[in-house]
Amino acid sequence: MPKQSFLKRFLIWRVKHISHKQFILLMSLIVGVGSGLIAAFIKNTAHSLGDFLRSSSESTVWHNYSLLILPLIGILATVLWNKYIVRKPESNGFPTILYAIAKRSGIMKRHHMFSSIISSILTAGFGGSIGLEAPAASSASSLSSNFARVLHLNFKDRMLLIGCATAGTIASIFNAPIASLVLAMEVLMLDLTMASIIPLLIASVSATISSRLIIGDALILHIENVEAFHVANMPFYILLGVFCGLLSVVFSKVFYKTTNLLKKIKHKISRAIWGGLFLGGLLFLIPPLFGEGFETINLLLADQGKEIISGSYIESICTTETALFVLIFIILLFKIVATSVTVGVGGIGGVFAPSLFLGAGLGYVFAKLINHFFWIELSVSNFSLVSMAGLIAGVLHAPLTAIFLIAEITSGYELFIPLMTVAAISYVSSKYFIPHSLFNLQLAQKGELMTHNKDQAVLMQMQLEKLVEKNFSVIHPEMNLGELVKVVADSKRNIFPVVDEKNIFLGIISLDDIRKVMFDDSLYTQITVEDLMHQPLGSIKLYDPMDKVMAKFKETGAWNLAVTCHGEYIGFISKSKLFSKYRRKLVEFSEE
Repeated sequence: MPKQSFLKRFLIWRVKHISHKQFILLMSLIVGVGSGLIAAFIKNTAHSLGDFLRSSSESTVWHNYSLLILPLIGILATVLWNKYIVRKPESNGFPTILYAIAKRSGIMKRHHMFSSIISSILTAGFGGSIGLEAPAASSASSLSSNFARVLHLNFKDRMLLIGCATAGTIASIFNAPIASLVLAMEVLMLDLTMASIIPLLIASVSATISSRLIIGDALILHIENVEAFHVANMPFYILLGVFCGLLSVVFSKVFYKTTNLLKKIKHKISRAIWGGLFLGGLLFLIPPLFGEGFETINLLLADQGKEIISGSYIESICTTETALFVLIFIILLFKIVATSVTVGVGGIGGVFAPSLFLGAGLGYVFAKLINHFFWIELSVSNFSLVSMAGLIAGVLHAPLTAIFLIAEITSGYELFIPLMTVAAISYVSSKYFIPHSLFNLQLAQKGELMTHNKDQAVLMQMQLEKLVEKNFSVIHPEMNLGELVKVVADSKRNIFPVVDEKNIFLGIISLDDIRKVMFDDSLYTQITVEDLMHQPLGSIKLYDPMDKVMAKFKETGAWNLAVTCHGEYIGFISKSKLFSKYRRKLVEFSEE
């Protein structure tokens, strides 16, 4: 009670002394600071754990052999944590955020505030080949969502604060506040209006500052020099864009096919054990696949490809430069497999960092091969950086985020033209084969994907099960006309659903169907409901998306549609109630 009364007093004080816009700006600052702290904690803890586990075995004969078992421990611990401690289905990063925005009015479950943090640290710290950006964003977004609920903020404000949390997370990790703002627009489908752009900027800047106060000026990506862009190299950038798009398609297809295949192993513990052992074998042979892989990315950007495999069993294979290039490309392919397996068997993490890994490796191999066989001096660092943008654009379908991210990381706009070229070509190439990104493919297949189309976004927020009217009198086919008239007399509706003894929907009878015979008592025992009933103009299933419901109303011209679930009668949805709810939701989306 004291806490509730204090909150109530605070809310009353806030209404009296702070305007709504000022309050949202204050909340964006608090959310930004919190996002920066969460991102710094996850990154530092996971990297420190990984460094400790690897360094503790370097002086022993078990150095490489420890990689065989570490991923198994991490993934198994993650699955056990989610199964027995959290006791909720494991969730993963941006799809969780997108689902909450599209289908839960921006409300995220409380356990996401901490479950993603622990799960991702266990997964990545023990070698799981995933990224930590998405779990950090999920935790920060859940914190913001529940914070907004406590403060009784509406859907529009909850969505904005979730965007602030996501933007703040990415800004703090990469020191890229502008790119993080763009990501909120491209990935979360936020509208960048003057009402939202200032809170997003405040959150991004405050998150960046708060994280740097903790971790200092050490950046996750080290860019020592960016060479000048030469127009003569433009054909090579165009070709690189095509390769980025194709590799993005390979990544997306392998990822989903692998994760769907692994889901067929129903027992989660068995799946985690087999997946952990397989991943351990990959790390034993290819140590650069350990964790996020930013060490490898930095070596590639510094043109030190040979150092990537130093001390591993595959080092002896690289007797020539060409063998090194081929081996690095093979490592990229296995990175795709490692990431897919890590997520598929229960590890928690995202694909942001793996996309950067693939981009850096592809750009390195591309530039090196051109230089080696055509005697041209392409900048390895430039092509690696631009290729990283290409993979982000192709895998995540976020070309603007990719462009501004690399531009901010390099602290300049020297590469802006090649970045735009490669990102655009990669995005178009990838989207031609795969219409949706890795973040939203599953949601799109279920019709649960939010878009910038306001009508569709409003429909996405509406849940059919909450609009179903159930105050219809149910009748049975064996009832005679006399019994039906008694039901009609006690009912306030003019439609009567016909069901069997198992509540299976058979048809309907309307008041118009019996108007001419209902007063002829000589027919009361001669006519049954089965003789009078007919099929409705259309019916829908309980979990059909709302755009399908709207299309059915338009197709049939009906005023009411029957709603069923697995054939059983649930109720009816009326056009009037649907449009009334639509108008209320549209107001929530409208600008104040």
